[in-house]
Amino acid sequence: MKTKTFPSLMSPGRIGPMSTSNRIVLPAMDMNVSEHGEIEQTEIDHYVARAAGGAGLIITGACAIAFPYGAASMKEPGLSEDKFIPGLKALADAVHQAGSKLCVQSTHHGKVARVDVANDRPVLAPNKPDYSYDMSALADSTPDELRKMGAATAGKQASYQEMTDEDISWLVSTWADAAERVAKAGADAIEIHVAHGYILGVFLNQRDNKRTDEYGGSLPNRARLACEVISAVKERVGEHLAVLVRVSGEEYGQDGALTLEEAIAASVLFEEAGADAIHVTGWGRNPFNNFTDGPLPSKVGAYLSNAAEIKKHVNVPVIAVGRMLPEISEKAIADGRIDFAAMGRQLLADPELPNKLREGKADQVRPCINCYLCVAENFFDDTPFCAVNPALGNEAVLPLKPASASKHVVVVGAGPAGLESARVLTERGHRVTVIDKSDRLGGTMWFSTMTTPDNESLLRWFKSEVTRLRIAVKLNTPATVESIRALNPDHVIVATGAVRPKPDFPGGDLPNVQTGDTLRAMMLGTATAQEAGAVLSTLGKIGRLSGLTKSPEFVRQFTKYWLPMGKDVVVIGGSLVGLELAEFLAERGRRVTLLHETQQLGLPLAMPRRWTAVKDSLAHGVKIHRNVSIDRITPKSVEWTEGEKTHSAPASMVVYADGTTAAAPLAGELRDAGFTVDVVGDAGEVNYIHGAIHSSWNVVTEL
Repeated sequence: MKTKTFPSLMSPGRIGPMSTSNRIVLPAMDMNVSEHGEIEQTEIDHYVARAAGGAGLIITGACAIAFPYGAASMKEPGLSEDKFIPGLKALADAVHQAGSKLCVQSTHHGKVARVDVANDRPVLAPNKPDYSYDMSALADSTPDELRKMGAATAGKQASYQEMTDEDISWLVSTWADAAERVAKAGADAIEIHVAHGYILGVFLNQRDNKRTDEYGGSLPNRARLACEVISAVKERVGEHLAVLVRVSGEEYGQDGALTLEEAIAASVLFEEAGADAIHVTGWGRNPFNNFTDGPLPSKVGAYLSNAAEIKKHVNVPVIAVGRMLPEISEKAIADGRIDFAAMGRQLLADPELPNKLREGKADQVRPCINCYLCVAENFFDDTPFCAVNPALGNEAVLPLKPASASKHVVVVGAGPAGLESARVLTERGHRVTVIDKSDRLGGTMWFSTMTTPDNESLLRWFKSEVTRLRIAVKLNTPATVESIRALNPDHVIVATGAVRPKPDFPGGDLPNVQTGDTLRAMMLGTATAQEAGAVLSTLGKIGRLSGLTKSPEFVRQFTKYWLPMGKDVVVIGGSLVGLELAEFLAERGRRVTLLHETQQLGLPLAMPRRWTAVKDSLAHGVKIHRNVSIDRITPKSVEWTEGEKTHSAPASMVVYADGTTAAAPLAGELRDAGFTVDVVGDAGEVNYIHGAIHSSWNVVTEL
């Protein structure tokens, strides 16, 4: 981060009757840990960690105003009965004690109320939808994933109840009753959800709302129900609670979706109805096709411009969400474009983010790598987990337990597993030496930043932590029994990563065939003479460039203009690495054919990211073939069988991105030599960055 201080972001704020210590907001991120609507200690621990970490305002995940009616999950907090007040009060008291303010998000999920569907209740809607979603993306979800998604609705299809005047009156009064319970619990604010396909949001847009009465047609009519709810809530609790309203600044993916102009007009009406703040989000209307457009966007600052435009037309504070990184947030608030910045996934990755910014330690903020593993769990009605923060959902393990006795631990491998091991061990009081045969930190993660730029932020953070903790690192140092014995360790962690052998197809040993390992060696400039000789005219040149700069961003950008390799590339294997590599090469003007032996592409990417990666690869011209059998590789082509037919594609280079295998022969050699050893990361089980970090955490927090 270029900006090391954040005076605007860290300045006090005010929304209605509520003041906040800064402008950082934790937006609603469903944890799915409540029991039949009652808040449990695990959920309190989660929010308290973010409050203690310095967030000025904590917004809970969605809470059902009529629980279990209109709920998306039986693990969702309820607001429908007084029996839920004690749990809410315990949460409010704990958040206040930690120094923050609490806002309870209130909603009725309407046509996406999975609990209603599972229990054969018709879901509430303005009218029955006259469209269906494109479900083709589900071709890349596994049978187990499809089963878990179906379980949330007991495998049943929704039926619809077009809301009557009686239903509307019930909804308004029920919302006001729920708000009163929030106030009795001692919370500071309530957020009314008018987005993301929930009941008030579908009334607002003309694609869902086809009514011809006073709740349909014109924008004021479509906003009427939300305004009635806002007014009722404001009248009931306005002296005690700030009333926030969440609205999509724009919807994506269907004709007739809510436009920015409509969102502006609706926000003006919401303010008139009593809203104390407008929280601007976005919504990709088809969750299987454009989830990464919204509500969890992949683009940094995705909804900032919409929020800034809405702010021009209202007089209440505006909150922007959507990958609002600290530097972007600081500038937007300083420029008067918004008033608050909501940081969801960032605060899952590092609950201490606000404190670190305030203390001038921005480089210590553990970054979200935008992998979508957390939010993917909501498709399964399960608890989110974070690739880079193993303590998410288990905050009671913090702070880390100090080591009972300090040991000298040698960590072999400077990839994510090795660096996480070294970091946590050092934090716990051990002395650590990291060795790696490469000339830089990062291991395979360095190479992965070529196709996944968000991984570079994690690499920078690890480098910063190594410096901060003064961890001893020995690069260009091959690990052998003798070299490790010379370091005299008490314990050894082997984090050498997976192996990626050449394929055993006919022609798999030809010089135009590369694997993940040989590509990495080329890009890092660490290829052997034999490897370099095979591809001297291609990626060897990039390797030498990489050796000079060691900057993933430079190499990534430079290769958009100059990539010294042939035009026709066949990638064999469409899992995480193969799919992202195919898109990377297609973006750089290569004619890419992707061959995958099974059905699902992009495993083990989280579903939303996987669906988008497949869609983007096709958009960049990648020719994808599934369920194929590779016949042979020739010096100029690849031949395969698909169904009953044989096909071929030209190939000046073949990348074998399959066959990744866990292997740690060094561990056996060290054990035979008398060392105590643990194996972590892909060397033990191939699970990429999240597996590397979590497996390391599980081992080194107990050492």
